[in-house]
Amino acid sequence: MVPLVEKIGRKLHFKLENRNHNHLHEEAVLASLQAFRSEVSKSLNQLRSNAVTNPEILSLSWIHKSFELLRIINRAFAKLSVNIDYPLSKWEFSSVEGYLKYSLSLLEFLNSISSSVSHLGQSRVRLSYALSLLEKSSRLAAERLKAIQPEIHSKKSCRIEVFKEDGEERFGSCKEWAIHQALMVLSSTGFWVCGVALSGLGGDVNPYMEIRNSASGFSNSQLTSLDRSVCEEMAERRGELKEVREVNEAVTSLSAAIVGGEDGGADEQLKMRLEVFGKSLESVESEVNQLFSEVLAGRNQLVGGLSMTKSGAPFT
Repeated sequence: MVPLVEKIGRKLHFKLENRNHNHLHEEAVLASLQAFRSEVSKSLNQLRSNAVTNPEILSLSWIHKSFELLRIINRAFAKLSVNIDYPLSKWEFSSVEGYLKYSLSLLEFLNSISSSVSHLGQSRVRLSYALSLLEKSSRLAAERLKAIQPEIHSKKSCRIEVFKEDGEERFGSCKEWAIHQALMVLSSTGFWVCGVALSGLGGDVNPYMEIRNSASGFSNSQLTSLDRSVCEEMAERRGELKEVREVNEAVTSLSAAIVGGEDGGADEQLKMRLEVFGKSLESVESEVNQLFSEVLAGRNQLVGGLSMTKSGAPFT
């Protein structure tokens, strides 16, 4: 009788230890997820404070900061995956498929954004050339002084698929649920930033509104609050960038000065605006290119790992 009691006692002790271990394990995963969320909230609050300091959200400097935010969130997501010891190779199919769709859409948006930046850069070069003609021939300069017309993306569909909220019981593990929660934040923020950038750089509110409506709300309260401010300015400015407006105003002033046979420093004003515009475009272009490279590298790592797994090779 005594050996039987001891045997039952050992089993109960083992189950209790295992339950305690699982509880501590889940707490560690939840703590890592909370750290990820805190990093995202901190970055969004910083972006929001920049919007309060500089009321004109639709500007190249603000778009540059929003892409910096995305890179921070990408790094925070990678850190979460490492901290909970849940690499891409362990993800469930739904998370893998969702991430591949998200990253592909994000790369396509980034390509469109790069095209818009390039288009604005070409417009700046043309205006700089027109300005250089002013000393030789005011007539030739006036003929080439044309307001910047952004590249419109309305004909391209900006509908998106985002990760939706699901109960924890649907997932095979606490780690999988945590990754899904993080992917919800990653995708909604990534698409939102691209929508703002596409509308700002294209001078057209439609890409932003289409992405916003497709998302049907955001999983982060800070992003929801920030979105309200952006939506208000989109409605007021119709998507026009601050720097584009300033350059176009300087073009109008110089054109009027040429017609009136006056100077009044209008040429210097346009020159200054074009210099600021050019530097801002370069900084946005650099940030977009870096983000594109990081997203592509992560996607290639996942696709490469899946290919190795299917071929029977070890996945690390």
